[in-house]
Amino acid sequence: MARRRFLIAYDICEPQRLRQVCKTMESYGERLQYSVFICDLSRTELVYARAEVERHMKLNEDSIVIVDLGETDAARFTFIGKKRPLPSQATRII
Repeated sequence: MARRRFLIAYDICEPQRLRQVCKTMESYGERLQYSVFICDLSRTELVYARAEVERHMKLNEDSIVIVDLGETDAARFTFIGKKRPLPSQATRII
């Protein structure tokens, strides 16, 4: 199954929900900044990640944005300042 690179950022209003969402995101991707993750996922993995995160959210207070950056080898990043590591091309077992 083809993997795609996604940028996922969130704004969670309550600290306990924030920790739960953060812990979930850490299992699916690499932290790029405090509330921003890069995740190389199949479509199925994306569905599972989204469902898991939504269980922790209050949809009328919190928000998440998912940006499809395309195939894992096609997404390009430019860093200014400290460079953050991006996920490797290797298969990731969740």
